Amino acid sequence: MKLTLTMKVKEHKAIIIDDEALARKALISLLREHPNIKVVAEAECVSDAINMIELHNPDLLFLDIQMPGKSGFDLFNHVEFNGHIIFITAFDAFALRAFEINALDYLLKPVSPERLGISLNRLESAPSSQPKNNKVLDYNDHLFILKGSQMVFLRISTIVYIHAEGDYSMIFTSDDKHGMVNKSMKEWEERLPRSYFCRIHRSSIINIEYVEKIEKEYNYEFSVRLRGITNPIIMSRRFARVLKDRMG
Repeated sequence: MKLTLTMKVKEHKAIIIDDEALARKALISLLREHPNIKVVAEAECVSDAINMIELHNPDLLFLDIQMPGKSGFDLFNHVEFNGHIIFITAFDAFALRAFEINALDYLLKPVSPERLGISLNRLESAPSSQPKNNKVLDYNDHLFILKGSQMVFLRISTIVYIHAEGDYSMIFTSDDKHGMVNKSMKEWEERLPRSYFCRIHRSSIINIEYVEKIEKEYNYEFSVRLRGITNPIIMSRRFARVLKDRMG
């Protein structure tokens, strides 16, 4: 007797977050062709999405970026989520920026069945951790990163100071959302826009826009005082000229 082996496809619990009811309905209709996706909830705003994520613990979000009140970028400042995200947007500029912050994919409205299929194929082959992206960031970009135990959107322009912590780094931001992230100083130095960020010590990178004062210390080193940071940051002598040149 011939045995037929079948592969069990993993089922993904999904939440659709979009302020347009017709858009949610259209996407649900398309997803009926993909039995491995189970839509467990819908939300029309960030506040509803927070409740739904906490209630259902999904592993996939279809997330609209532009919504009244808080945007899709704001969601992860309020809830912990470690699954995959597929952005949905009517705006190319927002979609492309979202894609650069390591989301699984983005879909432009109106969503086509073919393009949705491509996104869901990516979902099945997605690694458990996001691959590194070496693209240089724009100052107004958001970066989707693991900070502590929570995935958050970090606006690059809010970074005041980064301090090395072994293979990790501690970020200090202007909105007081400090935390440890799983990025090395080397990766930050390669990706941050050089017109705004400068390495001033083997363990320190600063945002030039937040520099208030540079002081000479007794040991021929310098210290840099940054707006919003209580203690001065030590600057090695070999980096002093680099900072001076960057600041003009």
